[in-house]
Amino acid sequence: MGTLEVPEVERDYTRYSNRQLAAVPLAVLAVALLVLSGSFLAYGAPVPLGMDFAGGAQLTVETTSSEAQIQDAFSVEPDSIQSVVGENQYTVQFAGVEDDDVIQDLSNQAESNLEPAGDGSVVQSESTASASFAAQTQQTALLGIAVAFVGMSVIAFLLFRTFVPAVAIVLSAFSDLIIPLAFMSIAGIPLSLGTVAALLMLIGYSVDSDILLNNHILRRQGDFYESTHRAMRTGITMTVTSMMAMLVMGIAASLFGVDLLASIGIVLFVGLAADLMNTYMLNVSLLRWYKFHGVRS
Repeated sequence: MGTLEVPEVERDYTRYSNRQLAAVPLAVLAVALLVLSGSFLAYGAPVPLGMDFAGGAQLTVETTSSEAQIQDAFSVEPDSIQSVVGENQYTVQFAGVEDDDVIQDLSNQAESNLEPAGDGSVVQSESTASASFAAQTQQTALLGIAVAFVGMSVIAFLLFRTFVPAVAIVLSAFSDLIIPLAFMSIAGIPLSLGTVAALLMLIGYSVDSDILLNNHILRRQGDFYESTHRAMRTGITMTVTSMMAMLVMGIAASLFGVDLLASIGIVLFVGLAADLMNTYMLNVSLLRWYKFHGVRS
């Protein structure tokens, strides 16, 4: 596999001070935090919660109607409509809907407003998830993210045993989580077990690219810019290749109506783009300050 061309590192980086390099990723992080804070104040959650975390009802319908017609068939707007590939079946989710009368009313609306695919009824099955069970699932998922983040932070400090390089890794990973979460809030992508898995993968991607950069600069021979250039040749190739794979997956899943995979693909794409910015602007600025101006033990 060929490598992507990277810029003339010394010439391009020396044009900007450390503050200028760090300003852009920190500004994006600040905007992302404002978005999540605003969403929390307005809706009670920084990111829309899917049925996995909010509870609700799910109908499995068999119909020849389009997804747009399914969307308009109910008095309550569905949170998710996912098609079963190769069949005229769809799973329609309504987050937060638990009342039996409301669920029965939604089932009646499906029967009245959608065209059946055969001689049978439109609604094939109904299922519900209680709010208490969804809350437990939410706590478990958030605990998993917290444990993964703390574990990553501990490994960073154990590997480099100095404050600034370790903080650079932790700060970049934190931003790599916050930016895609803010994008999910803006785009209306619900937080589900699938998107939580994508966020966990982003922690791994972030640590990988940041440790690669730190290791080249701090532990290998060569001056700062030569080491940065070596790390960028490998890191940018890996990250951009992963971004393209996630983009293709997201587009393909969207075309086939697999909303969960589409959400995972776009969240990973946005998170990896953020990782490029954080690694080669924020992390590099911190490491350059540490290398040339910082007090090292």
